[in-house]
Amino acid sequence: MSIEELYKVYLKCGGRVSTDSRAIKGGELFFALKGENFDGNAYAAKAVEAGAAKAVVSDPSLKGDAYILVDDTLDVLQKLARYHRDNIFGPDKHLTVIGLTGTNGKTTTKELIREVLSKKFRVAATAGNLNNDIGVPLTILGMGQDVEIAVVEMGASHPDDIQKLVKVSAPDFGLITNVGRAHILGFGSFEGVKAAKGALYDFVAEKGGTIFLNADDAVLAEMASQRPNLSIVPYGVNYWNSIVLPSDEKHPFMRIAIPEDICGEGESENLPVLESKLVGTYNATNALAAIAIGLHFGVTLEDAMAAIADYEPANKRSQMVHTENNTLVVDAYNANPSSMAVALESFANINAPRKAVMLGQMGELGVISLDAHVEVLEAVKSLQEVYLVGEEFSKAIEKVYGAAPVEAKPVKDGLLWFTTSAVLADYLKSNPVKGAVVLVKGSRSQEMEKVIPVL
Repeated sequence: MSIEELYKVYLKCGGRVSTDSRAIKGGELFFALKGENFDGNAYAAKAVEAGAAKAVVSDPSLKGDAYILVDDTLDVLQKLARYHRDNIFGPDKHLTVIGLTGTNGKTTTKELIREVLSKKFRVAATAGNLNNDIGVPLTILGMGQDVEIAVVEMGASHPDDIQKLVKVSAPDFGLITNVGRAHILGFGSFEGVKAAKGALYDFVAEKGGTIFLNADDAVLAEMASQRPNLSIVPYGVNYWNSIVLPSDEKHPFMRIAIPEDICGEGESENLPVLESKLVGTYNATNALAAIAIGLHFGVTLEDAMAAIADYEPANKRSQMVHTENNTLVVDAYNANPSSMAVALESFANINAPRKAVMLGQMGELGVISLDAHVEVLEAVKSLQEVYLVGEEFSKAIEKVYGAAPVEAKPVKDGLLWFTTSAVLADYLKSNPVKGAVVLVKGSRSQEMEKVIPVL
């Protein structure tokens, strides 16, 4: 069956696609995806029994009108998504797609862009962090003709991930939030990370599109300069002569004073101040990226600032949580050297009588892992209360202090180490922390959110 013919089936299914047989409600087009540890073909019959209109499968033993046999279900899913992206409105209208990637801040920036553009347009965006080779095509296939602008987040942990995803989403506009040391195990080096993320710039340049560039970021500026065909819309804290205002107990969230004409200088009290519900000064560039995109598409600065002010994160990213005992800065969805560094730097700027950090180890760093965790140890040396989780921190402690740590026993005054976040949570039950501002951060695998209920 050709993609054109399959697209007609997709339309008959009301544009509803599923890759989970348990989520079938009736009438969907089911894709039996196959991976290293799963085979959706084994659940195709259940999907049909549950009411799926058709099942796209790669197992030739599945026979009957309900099954559409293909060689590679994931490849067909991606090609169907690209066909939908190009034909959603028919031949006379083009769907505008903004693609974004980066080491840190992708999801928060995507959410802010959606909020800002929604002031003027009907916007569809990646749900949650469905930003991989399955999530991106599902995001696109979930869009209907009511969409005016699509915001597609793309993640990467291997050299060709972004290259593959831009072929599916075909962005007209591109944004890289930043490029840092993450997933080095998959990329091989920092230069590998730059090359992988730069595939977004490559695609946009080839198509004669436009990127939004943080002009304050020397790495991104260099990457953009290497692609002369790019049209660039610059932004940035320094580029726009904006002022990131300090945080304190009265103003715990990120705030930026922004010139009304996005140029010229002035005292902060004379400039419009963007208030937010985001924790961390590092979110300033994420907010300005959303404003830059909004202004490009005709959203007023006033409306863009209002949209960001109204946005409240609820996804374990840049959240401030007030409990009965403490104030928590929760950034527990992911961690890598660059995001850990900016989180600790931002946390250091919070003025509070008692502060503590609870950090889970960073994953997928390969050969730089030990040095990266040693860097974190150096960064927290001045803090009075430090709780570290994971084997990588154990190795770093041994290198810095000359001996492997003993769980729940002080390495030095105020520094303790634990094997898992669950063990730390149990420790905190009998050794409670009260009256503190606490940073909770770590890679997803460490599940640092387990400590939140006992704080």
